Amino acid sequence: MRAGPSQEDIRRHNLGALLRHVHLGGPISRAELTSRMGLNRSTIMALTSDLTAAGLVREELPRETRRAGRPSLVVRPESARVYVFAFDVGPDRLAVARVGLGGVILDRREVPRDRSRFKLDELAATLSGFARQMRRRTRADTVCVGAAAAVSGGVRKADGVVTFGPNLLDGEVPFGEELDRRLGLGLPVSVGNDANLGALAEHSRGVGAAVKDLIYLHGDVGIGGGIIAGGHLLGGHDGYGGEVGHMVVNPGGRACGCGSSGCLEAEVGERALLESAGRFGAQQGRDAVRAVVEAADRGDIGAQEGLKRVGEWLGLGVANLVNIFNPEMLIFGGMLREIYLGSAAQVRTQLTLHAMAPQRDRLRLRTSALGDAATLVGAAELAFAHVLSDPLEVLARANA
Repeated sequence: MRAGPSQEDIRRHNLGALLRHVHLGGPISRAELTSRMGLNRSTIMALTSDLTAAGLVREELPRETRRAGRPSLVVRPESARVYVFAFDVGPDRLAVARVGLGGVILDRREVPRDRSRFKLDELAATLSGFARQMRRRTRADTVCVGAAAAVSGGVRKADGVVTFGPNLLDGEVPFGEELDRRLGLGLPVSVGNDANLGALAEHSRGVGAAVKDLIYLHGDVGIGGGIIAGGHLLGGHDGYGGEVGHMVVNPGGRACGCGSSGCLEAEVGERALLESAGRFGAQQGRDAVRAVVEAADRGDIGAQEGLKRVGEWLGLGVANLVNIFNPEMLIFGGMLREIYLGSAAQVRTQLTLHAMAPQRDRLRLRTSALGDAATLVGAAELAFAHVLSDPLEVLARANA
């Protein structure tokens, strides 16, 4: 017979659950926490006292109250004191942010880059250099409790090694290990696929908040996907779940960087759009994609035809995903936000033609609420996951 959870296990769980409410929902009263968590007032008071003593939250009187009697204290995250580092490694940009508990971006650096393959030592040196700059600007009483990176490539769950990145890296790269060594924080650096972390961000803080089943499609040079099923990120056996950009939609179609042909990424990605619109070579990146959408709005026939063609393949890919996963919401992020806005009619037509009615009738198509920051916000949430699972132990280790 298995023993039930100990009192310490229950306390650890409750501390994490309470901190999660404050981290994701912002300032909240003790009375509301009592209601949401189903615990009595004395237990809530004890939990908030522990988190306050650890410096993770603070309690104060509400700024406004219309109720008679003694107001319930409000619990707020110590955003300025407790933070993580979040990194976003994309084909054409690097971004680093210092993010406070509660999801507040306290400091941020971003630099564009050309699209050559990364060299691991140079990449880690650049990112850690930005982090050290930010750390030097913090107060003496601040504490870093984690770090995580979003990478445009496949990430092995077991060890955080980037195993493939057709638009970014060559071969298997121990990116997290090298960044950890360069940072010297004494904390492991978690690594995740950018689209998976974009899905996590939209589910936690974006347009998909409170939606339990959603798909996030992210476009840069290539296309990736993140799938939230039953409120949890679907990672797959080794962590490679969500590589929807390499779903074949057009057998015998355009060559893809993965070695196959006719992949969604090859038919819908940046190059496909620019070539279809007759604009490949003059400009690249999100500005080039936006320029095609704006030209189509002004009546440019070439731009309109390019968007129509790409939109049809995008709609077919979306229909396949809807049939398989039956999401409540599908979110377009990164470059795909602009492509969808310019080709929504084609996407919806393909959904009508190819998605089963029960799956599509209640589907909501949305664009990312977090915009270009989605993957960076997702990396921060990945870094905070350790704190939310065991707040006091993680904080003690970070202080040590």
